[in-house]
Amino acid sequence: MASIRQTPLTCSGHTRPVVQLAFSDVTPNGYFLISACKDGKPMLRQGDTGDWLGTFEGHKGAVWSATLNRDATKAATGAADFSAKLWDALKGDELHTFNHKHIVKSVDFSPDGSQLLTGSNEKLLRIFDLEKPDSAPKEFSGHTSHIRQVLYTKDGQKIISASDDKTIRVWDIHNQEEVRKIELADNPSSLELSNDGSILVSTAGNKVCFFDIDKLEKIKQCEVPTQVNSASLNPSKTLFVCGGDDFKMYKMDYNSGLELESFKGHFGPVHCVRFSPDGELYASGSEDGTLRLWQTEVGKTYGLWKCVQPDEIVSNNDSSHNPET
Repeated sequence: MASIRQTPLTCSGHTRPVVQLAFSDVTPNGYFLISACKDGKPMLRQGDTGDWLGTFEGHKGAVWSATLNRDATKAATGAADFSAKLWDALKGDELHTFNHKHIVKSVDFSPDGSQLLTGSNEKLLRIFDLEKPDSAPKEFSGHTSHIRQVLYTKDGQKIISASDDKTIRVWDIHNQEEVRKIELADNPSSLELSNDGSILVSTAGNKVCFFDIDKLEKIKQCEVPTQVNSASLNPSKTLFVCGGDDFKMYKMDYNSGLELESFKGHFGPVHCVRFSPDGELYASGSEDGTLRLWQTEVGKTYGLWKCVQPDEIVSNNDSSHNPET
């Protein structure tokens, strides 16, 4: 049988590099995808099709981070205008602005959606109580350089940060103390928790590393033939995808670390990749200003992809999906 060619769905609308992506959990209305972009206008899309649903307007600078709570009712963004914002994801309304003293590079909701975590170029992590948004946040200090990314553990008891000081640090929320520091050879470029919360995925240099979240010990490390900017582990934990400076997407076997396939899908470095919550597709964002959606199992009828023949896969938009904005 002839090999099946991967045909991505291309989602346009942004005018500058797309730097971060996040999916919601599966909801009664499907799942959703939010994108952070240097054009200052984060966008919300239907996750399985890429259909544009709305744009969050209010930031006055590049948006570096965007995320959704589990049921996709709220969104949060962090930007170069020294602020993080909370949004109503159903109506698109801005609910609150959390002012900082420097660029906010990363935001994350607590698992129960009651708190917002931020990481900034102030070298600080902050936790804001969304039920009392004007109250003083908890602050976590210790990093000696800009913070790249922050996230909550699945149980909501700890937070994790990656910084340009070449460390990944784990913090206890209750006593506000650092409980673990992982030193790296290169600046970490991204963090992700596996779908079940058991594995921490990090990228630095040309390496993708996997850590056991309970013991905080390295499980394995895989090398990629380029500076890698982002990686994502499939919910099945059988494969992962990553992308970086050579414009390529790499699909790798998680157990062996061997490359399954690679293909050029963007016209610029790949800044972010994420698997959907059901693992059926993954999304990528690039310097070229586009998002692309890729099938995990090429040839399967899913979303806008229609399997016509066993050896042929096409999308019903002829490989280019351009929602109106």
